[in-house]
Amino acid sequence: MTPLLRRILDELAADETVLDELVKAARSESPEVARLPEAENRRHIQVLLSAALRATASPDGPAREDYTTAEALGADRAAQGVPLTGLLRGVQAGRTHAARVAVARARAAGVPDELILETVLDADRYTGALEHHIVKGYHAAELQLSRTVRDARTQLLRTLLLSGHPPTPEELRRAGLHPDVRYFCVVSDVSDPAQARTLEQALLAFGGVYGLVEGRLTGLAVRSPAGVALFEGASLVVAPPAALPALREVHRLCTAAARIAGPGYHDVTALAGEIALTAQPLLADLLTTALLGALDPANPFHRELAATALAYLDHGQRLRPTAEALHLHPNTVRYRLDRLAELTPLPWAENTGGRVLDAVRSWWALHHWLTASERP
Repeated sequence: MTPLLRRILDELAADETVLDELVKAARSESPEVARLPEAENRRHIQVLLSAALRATASPDGPAREDYTTAEALGADRAAQGVPLTGLLRGVQAGRTHAARVAVARARAAGVPDELILETVLDADRYTGALEHHIVKGYHAAELQLSRTVRDARTQLLRTLLLSGHPPTPEELRRAGLHPDVRYFCVVSDVSDPAQARTLEQALLAFGGVYGLVEGRLTGLAVRSPAGVALFEGASLVVAPPAALPALREVHRLCTAAARIAGPGYHDVTALAGEIALTAQPLLADLLTTALLGALDPANPFHRELAATALAYLDHGQRLRPTAEALHLHPNTVRYRLDRLAELTPLPWAENTGGRVLDAVRSWWALHHWLTASERP
């Protein structure tokens, strides 16, 4: 391999934009993979991409540790409940897109087609070997899981919370659940199986059944787990107790909340507004265009105005609490709101007596505009 081609491949592996594209390709081709947290998809693709590039540069192909890592990834997906066919669709979509990007960049740099073809064939052979070990790890973990009580309970959770066919009373009984008990639905953002086991042990103190559902540690608690100890950065969304037939829809709401909740413990009802608004992305785009079309996301002052107005709404449209939260003088807050009022069709003055729904529309537009402008 020439130094030029090696540099191109190294740059491709370090390119966050390419990594984003690979994640998007895998998620778009496999709904099962898309249900996992995006960070888990990125970890998977980074590991395989790095291993494939190391193998391409080495005359001996992938190292033993690369095969071990691939097997561990397959085992993780089995533990997370991702079907093997869905996993392979995601892997193959990522392989195809990576090869397409690499060929385009190599041709643009003037690398001869013969060398490009040779390198692509080598890389494909090595990634095929890694894929084989992913399947091997998946099957080994699947066999082990099928022999455990935990797997039986996890499968029942997935049936209860995801499928339209409720478990039989006998299946519920074997898992330790009772048809006449109301359970707290619990959904975390924890997807790593080792961390999930740690959190599961803490949650078992509140009774119930727990397992990985759609890649996240999920469960049904007998008692409110409000006092559970979370490790740093973890989030946990909990719904009020509900009867078993209602838990499928409750779980759907908790999962939606888990995607937007920050670290810590969250009651799903406290996020009701955010969940409802997030479910209408097209309407958010239209509303933002209508209300904030004059703002430029690349203008730092416009972002400052929007952030101040959002804080103002979050603090009950009161100047002093907003100023204290932002460490500003109230006159500065008032000035920014006045400037934003010149650019938008809604009033921002204190105690205007406007409709609650107008405040909701303003909050939604500002939050969506700021969030969208932060994306790469």
